[in-house]
Amino acid sequence: MTDSQALLRALDAVIDPELRRPITELNMVERAEIIGSRAHISVLLTIEGCPLKNTIEQQVRDAALGVEGVEQVEIAVGAMNAQQRTALKDQLKPARVNPFVQPGSLTRVFAVVSGKGGVGKSSMTANLAAAFASRGLSVGIIDADVHGFSIPGLLGIKEAPTRLEDLILPPTVDIPATALEAGANPAGFIRVISIGMFLKGNEPVAWRGPMLHRALEQFIMDVHFGALDVLLLDLPPGTGDIAISMAQLLPNAELVLVSTPQLAAVDVAERAGTLSLQTEQKVAGVVENMAAMTLPDGTVMELFGSGGGQMLSERLSAALEYEVPLLGSVPLDMALRSGGDAGVPVVWAAPSSPTSQAIVSIADMLWRSGPSRAGRLLNINL
Repeated sequence: MTDSQALLRALDAVIDPELRRPITELNMVERAEIIGSRAHISVLLTIEGCPLKNTIEQQVRDAALGVEGVEQVEIAVGAMNAQQRTALKDQLKPARVNPFVQPGSLTRVFAVVSGKGGVGKSSMTANLAAAFASRGLSVGIIDADVHGFSIPGLLGIKEAPTRLEDLILPPTVDIPATALEAGANPAGFIRVISIGMFLKGNEPVAWRGPMLHRALEQFIMDVHFGALDVLLLDLPPGTGDIAISMAQLLPNAELVLVSTPQLAAVDVAERAGTLSLQTEQKVAGVVENMAAMTLPDGTVMELFGSGGGQMLSERLSAALEYEVPLLGSVPLDMALRSGGDAGVPVVWAAPSSPTSQAIVSIADMLWRSGPSRAGRLLNINL
C-alpha cells in the first residue's frame, strides 16, 4: 500500500454528518496524497457555505494525522459543482420513488394520530423517536401536521435541510451525551423533515387539500432519509386531508392512536381509529397520555379522569375485530413539558422518570410487535 492509499484508507473513517456515509464513498475527496511528511487533501462539500464545514475539516485533519509518517496536514475545502451534485444525487436516490413501499423495505412505519388536538400527539411522536434512537435504531420523522407543525422545536432543530438539486437532505438529531451516559446506544439518530424548516420565523401555512397532499408526497418521495429502521409520521388531529393522503401514500403504515383518559377525547379518538376500516390500515395500539400525575406529597391527581385508554382499546378491538392493545399509560409530568420547551425529549432529559419509562416501554412494545427480520434479504442501497 502506498502512502496515498494509506491516507485514503484513513479518510474512509470520516463520515459525512448529514448522509452518515464515508466522504470517500460520496466522492467528496478530490485529492489525497502525501509528500514527505505533509498530507495534501482537497475536500468538496455538497454545497457552498455548508454549516458542517468545520466538523468535516477537523475529522479529516484528525484522520490524516493518524497515518504513519504524517506530521502536517494541508486541507483545501471547496464545493461540488452542479454536475458533481447531480451525480451525488443520482448515487443517493437514482429514481423518484416511494422507498417505504418498495418490495423488501425493512422500515417500520408508524403514523401517530389522534381524534382531537391537545392530547400530546406531537410530544409523543418526538419522545417515541428518542426512545427508538436510544435502542440504536435509525429513525425518521415526517412532521405531517402542516398547519400545526411543532416537531423541530420539540427536538431543538434550528438548521434547514440541505438541497441537492431536487433531493432534500433532512437535519439529523444525535443522542445527547447525557442520554449516552444513561445507557443509550450511540448508533441511534433521528432525521426530521417539517414544513417549518422552509418558513421564515413563525409564518403560518394556509393551504388546502391538494397542496397538503403534494407536501406530504414530496416529504416521502424527495427527502433522502437513508436506510431507516423506523419512520414516524406526526399527523394532524382528525380524519381530514392529510390522514387520507397518508393512507394512499403509505398504506403499510400502522396507526398509533393517542388520547387522554377523558371520555370526550376517547369518543373522538374512536372515530379516528375506525377510519382504518376504510383505509385498510392496522391500528397498532392505543397510548393513553396525560394520565394520573403523582404530586410531590405523594397525592395522585387524575386531572383528565382514568380508564379512557382501556375503554378506547376495548371499543376499537370490537369495532375492528382484532386486538388493539393499550400500549401504555403515560402520566402527566412537568419534565415532559420542560423538555419539549428546551428541545430535548424527556426520554433523553430525564430517562429515569416514570413518564420516560412508560414511553420507552411503549416503543419496545411497538418494535416487538413487528414481524421477525430473520431470513429477510437486506436492501444494500443505503
